[in-house]
Amino acid sequence: MSSAPRILTQLPIQLLDPVARAHPEVDIVQIPTEGAIENGIEGEILLTYTWGAPNIAEVFERGIKWVHAYGTGVNTFPFDLLGNLPLTCSRGASAPAISEWVIAALLAFEKQLPESWIEAPVENWNFAKLGSLQGRKLALIGFGGIAQAIAHRALPFGMRVEALRRTEAKSPVEGVRIVPSMEEVLSGADHVVIAAPETPLTTRFINAAAFGWMKSGVHIVNIARGGLVDQDALKRALDAERIGRATLDCVTPEPLPEDHWMYTHPRVRLSPHISWSAPESHLGLVDTFVENVGRYLRGEQFESLVDPDQGY
Repeated sequence: MSSAPRILTQLPIQLLDPVARAHPEVDIVQIPTEGAIENGIEGEILLTYTWGAPNIAEVFERGIKWVHAYGTGVNTFPFDLLGNLPLTCSRGASAPAISEWVIAALLAFEKQLPESWIEAPVENWNFAKLGSLQGRKLALIGFGGIAQAIAHRALPFGMRVEALRRTEAKSPVEGVRIVPSMEEVLSGADHVVIAAPETPLTTRFINAAAFGWMKSGVHIVNIARGGLVDQDALKRALDAERIGRATLDCVTPEPLPEDHWMYTHPRVRLSPHISWSAPESHLGLVDTFVENVGRYLRGEQFESLVDPDQGY
């Protein structure tokens, strides 16, 4: 490794100000995402998007030894071009913002917001049939950093939290029960939050069978990837009023075409993949990269290393 390694960034170079402050010895060069790379430009580190870039194969030939994807989900990254290069991502960086958004969605469902706001006199003042999070069962599909942050915020509301994860290792969050099967975690759940990575094994695994295991009136929240849900089966379950509400921050495709049924379905609350947004969210996403640059310089193991075989 040279004494002054170079970072090639396909993101705007101003986003890397925290890197320059933390590691002034590192050279940072911005390169395009499309077209040829200028002759003579090489680097050891590549900062790119979670989906890569059209010219990423050429960039990999410029001396790259480590790749960092600026974001959390890497399901669309071109793994076939990666070879033996280590890939890291900003996994978990958006957990606080997304978990707050989820709690807001759960409360909005139980407290009938904004439906219960009024703009004129009503027949029954001082009366409503609102729900509560107290005692409700929350099923978490996936139990990574985001789901764990959701659990930490749900437990103080008195929710019963169960989680389905790839392994049956002990829960890192006290009070959360790990269950071994999709059917068990979905059974009796009042709220289901999808927070798993999208891989070939999880694509459309929230399907007709999964909806059949849920109780009538359940509230589903997706803050992961749209591809995890069989959207045709979801529509059938919504039309049959088996699903009380689907709060969807992630859908497929993104963006949806303007005539898509989700825009107008009365049981759907749709947002344009913004649950990650909070003050200085971008700084949170770059923090992992800053930390890993330091680890690279010191020859230490990376944080948030992606397993290409697993896809996350």
